Amino acid sequence: MLLLALDTATPAVTVALHDGTGILAESRQVDARRHGELLLPAVDRVLGEAGRKLDEVSEIVVGVGPGPYTGLRVGLVTAATFGAVLDVPVHGLCTLDGLAYASGLTEPFVVATDARRKEVYWARYADARTRLTEPAVDRPADLAGEVAGVPAVGAGALLYDTVFTGVRREGPEHQSAAALAALAAEKLAAGEELLPPRPLYLRRPDAQVPANYKVVTPK
Repeated sequence: MLLLALDTATPAVTVALHDGTGILAESRQVDARRHGELLLPAVDRVLGEAGRKLDEVSEIVVGVGPGPYTGLRVGLVTAATFGAVLDVPVHGLCTLDGLAYASGLTEPFVVATDARRKEVYWARYADARTRLTEPAVDRPADLAGEVAGVPAVGAGALLYDTVFTGVRREGPEHQSAAALAALAAEKLAAGEELLPPRPLYLRRPDAQVPANYKVVTPK
């Protein structure tokens, strides 16, 4: 196995290469506005550091979100393109699952990422490997009764620490493709089925056509 993992669902543009036994190389740059600019150079850098070539990749895994529309689709389109060119399987994994796996927690906890618009994407976990709820998007204030005092990781929990009062500041803040790759390799080795590489948006794109927009066509 040579597994290429990438995720652009959070402000982190992150790529990793896994050979079935461990991580060979990883890249992570946090810049919410440059996903498209940073992703392909990151892939080249990771392959170069590992001394491998793109045509050696046997499988691809991509974070499917939840995440903002523009950033998320950069990773998904790139993964689909690589899969088609290389004729290899492309698997999806929930981005929150990657953060949960990176936490290493063995007790119940929550993962929350920044969804903008004063909201968070979040889910509950029994441990680092086991998600209990479907990903959701909510205003932090609406979750206060559910998450107060519960261990929490992720940028959303850090941003709204008056609500996520059990936030683990030493825990992962943004996604790591290394964690995503390790989780995917573990699941594939166990014969578990991964998600299809389709986006998990949970809400409409931030950019929308104005309600009173008029189409002008030549007569």
